[in-house]
Amino acid sequence: MTGGQLVMDEPLSLGAGGRGTADAVRFLRECQSEARTVRWVPDTDALPFDTGLLHHLPPPAPPPGAPVGSDEAAVWRSRYAYGLLYHRRGPDFVTVMDRRDPSAAARFTIDQPVLLAAFLAVQEPTALGELDAAHREALSLLAGERLVLVTQGWAVALPPRLRRWPVPCTSV
Repeated sequence: MTGGQLVMDEPLSLGAGGRGTADAVRFLRECQSEARTVRWVPDTDALPFDTGLLHHLPPPAPPPGAPVGSDEAAVWRSRYAYGLLYHRRGPDFVTVMDRRDPSAAARFTIDQPVLLAAFLAVQEPTALGELDAAHREALSLLAGERLVLVTQGWAVALPPRLRRWPVPCTSV
């Protein structure tokens, strides 16, 4: 860490899919959770999923000397803002605020026991094969709402649990 910023020496594995991608997304999510600035580059230019899922996470740094362009990473950098997607936990429920798409902002309350258990299980990257059928179905619903990334048999939750509140509490 230099000057309050984490600088990754190696590219993050977002392009390969599977466990590596789930681990990379979890790392970025936890950096966001702690409001840490991180400088990183992806392991490839093309990602195997919609990067719009990740616009709430710290975006990749532009390659040294690269012109400012309209590639996916540049779009990510232009749309990124702290607090676009996050969750808060209560007793037997989780509330998720999703503002990644300003025209379709949404608030979800996850309180159904199987959905809640599935969401909490994928706070750590989880192989789908380790879950029973009910939890896999719940993850499918959560992925449909863009709250979970499923990649090559692995799943990881996308909303960070923010430790620093992004807006005044009267705005919620």
